[in-house]
Amino acid sequence: MRALIVLLLASYAIAGPQLVNVMFVNDETNDVATRAFESVLTYIKRNPDLYLTVGRVDNVTANATDPQTFLDTLCKSYETSVKAGEPPHIVIDNTLSGDSSEVVKAFTMSLALPTVSGSYGQEGDIRQWRDLDEEQLKYLIQVQPPGDLIPEAIRTIVVAQNLSSAAIIFDDSFEMDHKYKSLLRNIPTRHIIAPLRSDIKDQLNKMLEVDVNNFFILGRLNTIKDVLEAANTGELFTRKYAWHALTQDSGPLRCPCNDATILFLKPVPDVKLAQRLALLKAKYALPGEREITAAFYFDLTLRAMLAVRSMIERSDWPTDMQHTLCHEYREDQPVRRTNLDLQMAFKQVKEPGTFAKMQVERNGRSHLAFTLRLEKVSVVGGRPLEAEDLGQWPAGIESQLLVREPRSLANLSSVTVYRIVTAIQPPFVMHVAEEDQAANGGKKFRGYCIDLLEEIRRIIGFEYEIYEAPDHKIGTMDEQGNWDGMIKELKEKRADVALAALPVTSERETVIDFTVPYYDLVGYSILMKKLSSPTSLFKFLTVLETDVWLCILAAYFITSLLMWIFDRWSPYSYQNNRDKYKDDEEKREFNLRECLWFCMTSLTPQGGGEAPKNLSGRLVAATWWLFGFIIIASYTANLAAFLTVSRLDTPVESLADLAQQYKIQYAPLNGSDTMIYFLRMSGIEQRFYEIWKDMSLNDSLTVLERAKLAVWDYPISDRYTKMWQAMLEAGLPETLEDAVLRVQKSKSSSEGFAFLGDATDIRYSVLTNCDLQMVGEEFSRKPYAIAVQQGSPLKDQFNNAILQLLNKRKLEKLKEIWWNQNPDRKMCDRQDDQADGISIRNIGGVFIVIAAGIVLASLALAFEYWWYKAKRPDPMISLPQESKESKIRSKLGMPSTSGVPTSDILPHGLRSRGAMGTNGQWN
Repeated sequence: MRALIVLLLASYAIAGPQLVNVMFVNDETNDVATRAFESVLTYIKRNPDLYLTVGRVDNVTANATDPQTFLDTLCKSYETSVKAGEPPHIVIDNTLSGDSSEVVKAFTMSLALPTVSGSYGQEGDIRQWRDLDEEQLKYLIQVQPPGDLIPEAIRTIVVAQNLSSAAIIFDDSFEMDHKYKSLLRNIPTRHIIAPLRSDIKDQLNKMLEVDVNNFFILGRLNTIKDVLEAANTGELFTRKYAWHALTQDSGPLRCPCNDATILFLKPVPDVKLAQRLALLKAKYALPGEREITAAFYFDLTLRAMLAVRSMIERSDWPTDMQHTLCHEYREDQPVRRTNLDLQMAFKQVKEPGTFAKMQVERNGRSHLAFTLRLEKVSVVGGRPLEAEDLGQWPAGIESQLLVREPRSLANLSSVTVYRIVTAIQPPFVMHVAEEDQAANGGKKFRGYCIDLLEEIRRIIGFEYEIYEAPDHKIGTMDEQGNWDGMIKELKEKRADVALAALPVTSERETVIDFTVPYYDLVGYSILMKKLSSPTSLFKFLTVLETDVWLCILAAYFITSLLMWIFDRWSPYSYQNNRDKYKDDEEKREFNLRECLWFCMTSLTPQGGGEAPKNLSGRLVAATWWLFGFIIIASYTANLAAFLTVSRLDTPVESLADLAQQYKIQYAPLNGSDTMIYFLRMSGIEQRFYEIWKDMSLNDSLTVLERAKLAVWDYPISDRYTKMWQAMLEAGLPETLEDAVLRVQKSKSSSEGFAFLGDATDIRYSVLTNCDLQMVGEEFSRKPYAIAVQQGSPLKDQFNNAILQLLNKRKLEKLKEIWWNQNPDRKMCDRQDDQADGISIRNIGGVFIVIAAGIVLASLALAFEYWWYKAKRPDPMISLPQESKESKIRSKLGMPSTSGVPTSDILPHGLRSRGAMGTNGQWN
């Protein structure tokens, strides 16, 4: 065995190094590949143990502006070498991309020239090599350069962080022509891929205008430094923006930034190959700039030559290889090359790599198996702090990030922050008092729209900065076509979203976009002072005027006095004719006290009781009864009318009623949508009038045509024209507060001021003020929606979120919270409720009268008890001796008869009665 090895070595020594001819094709801008090729030539010369000698070298520089001239140059150089008997064994193609690269691919494929290419392009990107057969794939080899793989890390980052936008800026160290469509294909991310311009700041501003928040810089370290410096000038290092830098260089990141955090990705050489890389740079002039790219071209060229050498040595290389010249080529007779497996030999080369191991699979999938290190670079005061190693990304088309801590990337992505402009309109948007902002999480606004925004934010995922429009307006267009309010903020791109009680109109849709409506149709309505009736606890006393009450009181005392006088002087009264009425069951003596009591009780349903016996007294009583009946009937009727408050007819119940009266002034807010509505309706009426007038006064009309028009006298109403004039005369209030104050100061609901405005403004004013009412039905109704910039992708995102909220009935819950459960809501009595019964505020005085009567009765009881105690004789004092007859007569109210026999003084009824004696006999 040892003898065999010695024999083989001897044969190699006799044969000497293998000669390889090379055609080297490169772009004029790819200086790194040219210098790397020169380093390979030097390396081969200085290392005879490679048993390789470079023979003829044909250098061809690509002409990207004129493909035909470039093809002619290739053909000329190739034919020269063939005619000289030194045809190239292999073509080293280091063209980058584009037409020059495709010319080389077409040239080598057509003439079946063994080729190793380091051009840019994934599988299928190189059009001329897209449909190679199995034999062609063996000798037409493409290996992706590092610059073609590094941008794939952007795709991985976008997917890993779920970025919604991306701006990719690259310099001439990267070829991105074939990446425009493929880099972020099938990923829902809005992105821009653009070469770096000289005016970097302006370029960044243009990207900001399309709502891009995540920036990726592909380029040299100097390029990255310039872009970051422009970003620092534009104050773009905030939470709203995220910055990523990717380079082929190996140095540290420099950034003249005040306060910035950048995710920096740079290639790192294999630890096992670091010494070889340093040696090649020191001894063989391997370029230090973009060293990974220089190392790639070095390995690609050296490996290709060694593969050819090994095939020649193994006799796998055809000794009689035929070379077809360009002018001999026929499309109908393509050049075929078989049994030339350069790809296998390329894989089997044992030469170590320079930067990383070369992974050879198939065209569009072969590449240098390098690694990008992920570093978090924090810059404070223009000086970068120590870079934090977050992980790595192994190069590959579908490689994933290998991160040490999954959450480490969370703070490196941009926080989507939208600027939202709003306008105050309760309950949709309201200010939060400064003392309450801490309790509300620092929020300055609250309301229906703010809660809606929070719900949308939870679905989409974003942060926001909300501010009020500088002029506090929704937004209207003037005669010159200029906008104000929130619409102006959107149109001039100072705000991303306009959120308020914003009606959708056709003129607004010409400059902004609206989402689907989030609120019902809302129109304009009328605000007036509420009809109210005064209340009083003693309203039952106000049924009759004071002088009537005095006359009734005077009539009462006079009648009582006359009844007492008539009873006192009439010989037929009871007190003057006791014997006549001694057998009557009712014996009522009408003294002054009884007369007062009789007249008082006669006015009540209980009645006065027994009437006088004399005719004159009865006439007085009958007259009093008739008087009392009339008074009570009149009082009862008026009391019912006063206390039963039915709903009074409103003098204005619609817009037509308001237009037809003259006692109530009315107007909308100056500059509001309502004002514009009436102004334009008035203008429409005026234009129709002009059209009708021109038709009617047209002298060219025939008699018949004029007669036809005469039937239609004046078909256009001038209601809005008159209303607009009335509004101008009344004066348009400047703010809603002024309008509500004018309504409140109205003398009544039929005289004063009525406000015409947005129905939600009016409904909320009624909700928080019991003195106001909403009159009539809404007119010119429109939906409320959220507005975004024209063409903004936020429209679709917000649409989806609002539709989800509608399906979950979240919007109905918000209505319930901010209308029915609003803490500012006043619990007012409805006008219709007063017709259901008499309120305590009108009849409560009756209960006070009862209480006063009970108090007086209690005082009277106390007085009676005291009087009785004061007048009762002391039982300890002995009474004078009186006979039984005297005591009996005293009890019966008869005069005393001392010394008279009992039988003579006892009443007849007592004398007729018997008594049983002691002996049991009756008498």
